[in-house]
Amino acid sequence: MTIRSFFFWPHLVAGVCAGLIILLMSITGVALTYERQMIAWSDSRYRSGPPSPDAVKLPVEAVLTRVRADHPELTPTAVTIASAPDAPVIVAVPQRSLLVNAYTGAVMGESAPGLRKAMAEIRAWHRWLAVTGEGRPIARAITGWSNFIFLLIVCSGLYLWIPRKWTWAQVRGIALFKGGLSGKARDFNWHNVIGAWSAVPLFIVVLCAVPISFPWGNALVYRLVGEELPPPARGREAPGPRQDRRAERASLEGLDLLMARAERQVPGWRTINLRIPMSPTAPAVFAIDRGDGGQPQLRSTLTLDRGTTNVVTYEAFSDLTLGRRIRNVMRFAHTGEVLGIPGQTIAGLASAGGVVLVCTGILLAWRRFRTWLRRRSDRTELNSTSARSAAA
Repeated sequence: MTIRSFFFWPHLVAGVCAGLIILLMSITGVALTYERQMIAWSDSRYRSGPPSPDAVKLPVEAVLTRVRADHPELTPTAVTIASAPDAPVIVAVPQRSLLVNAYTGAVMGESAPGLRKAMAEIRAWHRWLAVTGEGRPIARAITGWSNFIFLLIVCSGLYLWIPRKWTWAQVRGIALFKGGLSGKARDFNWHNVIGAWSAVPLFIVVLCAVPISFPWGNALVYRLVGEELPPPARGREAPGPRQDRRAERASLEGLDLLMARAERQVPGWRTINLRIPMSPTAPAVFAIDRGDGGQPQLRSTLTLDRGTTNVVTYEAFSDLTLGRRIRNVMRFAHTGEVLGIPGQTIAGLASAGGVVLVCTGILLAWRRFRTWLRRRSDRTELNSTSARSAAA
């Protein structure tokens, strides 16, 4: 067996076995490429421009008080403010995000309800084949291992797409599309060209999904840099008797001072998110972002004592351990968001390339299988003819 055959046959078998799942994940990956931008565009009709040149935005306490008064059936759980003068305040309630006028406190509408629902359904297909209930862990394992197989396919493809001889004719065959082709020749050309151009970004996108799909993949990131796996984040306490509506009754007193302190912490911030504390003694945790929402290197977390507004902890990206920095970057490198819109575009094009690679790969495998069947039939017929001739 040659080295090329050693790489080729696992490449072909893996593609046939996991091709349909990889195709589904690639298609849904393309659909999710600009999710945040699409939601922002959908919300752009809700702007809260200042009613007069000297108007100032309402304090966060006043905004939340107005929302509670106008919509007593809702339970605000978090609030996000933006530095842009015409940006609305986003108030999170269970299963929804409300857009609130920053100058009047009036609810203007809900943040892209239809689009968010559609994206959530696409993401469910991308992550666990939209399976619900007890079958979800199995479906998640299927997509996770299919992604891992895709990683092996990309790695073997990196070798297979290397020209056998570094001549212009050989390089052109894998780097440029040829016109006038059809059938097997067309599929082979497309498979090679798209594979050669998308191999590196596909490798990054697929590799960065491994820690998302598997606990052992997540742990491996930390072990490779000599760190212990961080303990899981503490979940919220389950509501006790007569406490299921405590968030609605939670005191808002002091949130203005806390928010003002958070604004001073990071110059040049673009958005600040506060998860409303459940009790007057609970610390206030702020997520401060200087980027567009998908760049962990521009995020920081500030925890303030609610009674004194003193800093309990502050973590910028540079303050994290090496393992946590790598893990955070990998999460957003999977979607390309770590590099902003250019990175998202590259990741989306790589996912689109994955769609073509799977389709052309399956077609090439099918043609190879049909050729094998035809040759086998021809050999059987030839042997039968030879046997009859010998008997005569």
